[in-house]
Amino acid sequence: MEKQIRAVYTEKTIRVYQAYNKIIADEAVKNGTFGNSFKLDRMTWIKPSFLWMMYRCGWGTKADQEHILAIDIKREAFDFIVQNAVISSYNENTGISYNEWKEKIKKSDIRCQWDPERDLFGNPLEYRSIQLGLRGTAVRKYVDEWIEKITDITDYVESLRKQKNMGNDIYSLLPEEQIYNIRSI
Repeated sequence: MEKQIRAVYTEKTIRVYQAYNKIIADEAVKNGTFGNSFKLDRMTWIKPSFLWMMYRCGWGTKADQEHILAIDIKREAFDFIVQNAVISSYNENTGISYNEWKEKIKKSDIRCQWDPERDLFGNPLEYRSIQLGLRGTAVRKYVDEWIEKITDITDYVESLRKQKNMGNDIYSLLPEEQIYNIRSI
């Protein structure tokens, strides 16, 4: 299965998505970054794929994931994250031993997971999308340095969900994601 990073991006930023409860989301929008309600000591996952995020949060219907944030981060930060990520589950095709991978996982603040991309209804597609886990130094840099803008898109998601549930074709209303190629750092 092919791996692709699809995202909304500009020359300077790339959009990732996260879903939170109202308190964390409101604080993040107000501050332009995550605040006191956001737990810096936990792994946080960012996803550039809108439909994968919708699958994960049930289109904003899952508990504590009712508020969807579109977070524009610096492209060089995203590229750094991808280039320094350690894959979440061991694969012998990576050219390292299981013990070497285990040691990398222990030391790394960045994880990478490739999951089947999803369609509007949550069905898996023929390619995989990336999600990236940040902890430790990486999550602190994300919060303090890498975020350019946070937009609460909950109303947009709710509108899409209602139209989808009525049987309307909403593909033309989705964010226009393009294949993203990592730039060398």
